[in-house]
Amino acid sequence: MPLWKAVHDRMSSGRQVSRVKIGPLDEEQRSAVADLLGADRLPGEYTTVSVAMLEELLSASVGAGVREVVTSLLGPLDDRAARRAAGAAERSELWEWLVRHPVVVAQPVLREWVDAVRRAGLIGGSAERTRKELDRALRVFGALPATGVPLPVLAEDLLGDPHALDEGTRCAGLVLRALAVLHAVELPQDAQERRALWESAGVVEDELSSVVLAAGLRLSGVGGRVLRVCADGGHVAALTLAQVRATSFTGVPRDVWVFENPSVLAVAVTRFGTSCPPVVCASGWPNSAVIALLRGLAAAGSALHYHGDFDGEGVRIAAHVAARTGAEPWRMATDDYLRALGGGTPVGRVTEAPWDSRLADVMREHGSAVSEERVTARLLDELEECGRAVGGLP
Repeated sequence: MPLWKAVHDRMSSGRQVSRVKIGPLDEEQRSAVADLLGADRLPGEYTTVSVAMLEELLSASVGAGVREVVTSLLGPLDDRAARRAAGAAERSELWEWLVRHPVVVAQPVLREWVDAVRRAGLIGGSAERTRKELDRALRVFGALPATGVPLPVLAEDLLGDPHALDEGTRCAGLVLRALAVLHAVELPQDAQERRALWESAGVVEDELSSVVLAAGLRLSGVGGRVLRVCADGGHVAALTLAQVRATSFTGVPRDVWVFENPSVLAVAVTRFGTSCPPVVCASGWPNSAVIALLRGLAAAGSALHYHGDFDGEGVRIAAHVAARTGAEPWRMATDDYLRALGGGTPVGRVTEAPWDSRLADVMREHGSAVSEERVTARLLDELEECGRAVGGLP
């Protein structure tokens, strides 16, 4: 039996087998092997048997080959080599799918998250199970920032289970890790840090604390009237999420310019007054009110043009806004960066810009940031030219 088990195991490897080593053998087993092989002396405690010789002996004595004999005695042979190859192909396909997922492609910073997930390995050793979990996490991440909904409501809406994003669930862990990478912060270590990270993504955010700054917008509905009064008075409007939700987006402007920093809006209303073009401020990482307003404008037909800081975080924010609202980066190409260079602060951690394959490398090479404030005058000059071209500015 030790011989049959050894042959069965070696043949189950899926590779060609010419010799099989067996042992340790007791005296009875050594005698049985000697009888089988027709040897005139007992083999040692460890011995090697030729598979070709065994094939010849079995064919002559029982009319069956080695494969048939061990299969009859011990069951079907495995093919571990084929299974390993199939497993490797399945894993390769999984990681390729993850890298090419639209959510990851839209925000290249998530490649860091992909690498972390890959290092963690397969969930339960299963590529299929891992893919299902990652798909759920990406479904959630792709819907963020949320519009001020509680976590159980978000989980029910996206995953069909109000507890799917509870603390300690695998899906919640994957989403929080992705958010930590996006915002360049450490993975949360306690409930307070986890809650803060969820809130940064618009989850459990109330309708009053989430505010968006805008100027030059004249819409309808409750929020629209607030925007109109401020625009007619040459002021910046601060619209809560509740007011954005009460806005009618009929008659939206053809173009809306979106800036990262509030100082740009302050300069714009000072310069243009009641003729200020439609501008919205993301105020850094956009909250729920910002995203809701921009999505409403885009859905009603406005073209969104986004500009932000030329530093690592600014590029990530731009990619985030573009992915979440359909905004097009404006004056954020490599040539725009080079034109504005001039001894800025360190550029920080730079990730790829989906709209310009050269930008990240050039920013790393020069190592200097370009704040939006440095180019504000140039940007507003262009807005003024655009306004005159369509008859919107004097």
